[in-house]
Amino acid sequence: MTVLCIKLLLYKILVVYIRELCNYHDFKSRMCGTFPFSFKGVSKLDVKKFKKTLSISFSNEELLIQAFTHSSYVNEHQNRHLSDNERLEFLGDAVLELAVSDYLYKRHKQMSEGELTKLRANIVCEESLYHFAEILGLSEYILLGRGEERTGGRNRQALLADVFEAFLGALYLDQGMAVCQSFLECHVFPHITSDAFSHVMDYKTKLQELIQKEKGNTLKYKIVEEKGPSHAKEFSAQVTVNNKINAIGIGRSKKEAEQFAAKKMLEQLKRNHK
Repeated sequence: MTVLCIKLLLYKILVVYIRELCNYHDFKSRMCGTFPFSFKGVSKLDVKKFKKTLSISFSNEELLIQAFTHSSYVNEHQNRHLSDNERLEFLGDAVLELAVSDYLYKRHKQMSEGELTKLRANIVCEESLYHFAEILGLSEYILLGRGEERTGGRNRQALLADVFEAFLGALYLDQGMAVCQSFLECHVFPHITSDAFSHVMDYKTKLQELIQKEKGNTLKYKIVEEKGPSHAKEFSAQVTVNNKINAIGIGRSKKEAEQFAAKKMLEQLKRNHK
């Protein structure tokens, strides 16, 4: 065999080897969930930017980083011995409930225990926490695994709600309850009564807050009519402000009728003030 033939044979072997190697890496990328294009997720939390944006300080920045570290990111970086935010989420949930309870107890002095419980449940529900996280811009700081990133985890409601709670848990450990309360009063509580959070406050609560802005105002509800068979009752509720202004609401229960009456009263008062 001539030298030329040997070189041609080696060249063919090399070509086949390179082709098979490329096929292997393509197969591996598909099986392992990696892609040839660059990954555009967040690989490092910009602590300085975060603290500046929210005007907040953090003594233990490791806690802050942990609050934004999703379990999917930890699983993909096991050699870094990271901790995910699930334990902080557990703690933050308790911190949030206490802070909201304190806020509502002091702000709504005329509310019953049942009304306060219902309102608190609406404020700390997943949908509300998601909106709070959006307002604070938390999504851009989350450390996610590639799979979670590709499936839209950065904007998933449940995930953002969890991150919000984890952040509160980290803030509590770093600086205590008083700072958590101040943070919420500055960045979160003002949004509870805004139009963007109308799902949080019911119409009766909104009307009560409006009426209580001026001393001496009175607010009364009364069921004025009940009709229909037992399986399809219809109630009419009347709400009266200062024994002068009336509004009627109709619903399938007494509470629902009162809610619609309060809604109509709010609309009526809004028109009167134009």
